[in-house]
Amino acid sequence: MYTTADGITAALLGVLVVLLVTIGVRAWRRSRISPDEQERRRRLGLLSAGKRADANLLDIHDGLLVYSYAVRGVEYTASQDVSRLKAFLPGDIASLGNICVRYDPRNPANSIVLAEEWSGLRP
Repeated sequence: MYTTADGITAALLGVLVVLLVTIGVRAWRRSRISPDEQERRRRLGLLSAGKRADANLLDIHDGLLVYSYAVRGVEYTASQDVSRLKAFLPGDIASLGNICVRYDPRNPANSIVLAEEWSGLRP
């Protein structure tokens, strides 16, 4: 049989578990990186370790650049959302054809055309 002391101990243990879970969830939420920050870090990583390649601009639609490029004989078609980088876009991007990309040599499908510190959009 359980005594009153056992019941109180179990209740306090339950409250402690709930408090620790609540504190852990709050800390986890604060430590999460926003999608915008993840994308910024991806662009910075490609700038520091990425390789350059020539590319062709295929389409521009609602802040989305669609482009193609070849790496070691493999043709890639990719897109980059540049809606948050409008300040870094040249005035007339519709006349662009040949551009430059930066890609991850370990994963060539991971590429960018535009970042805060670099632009592959040639005037």
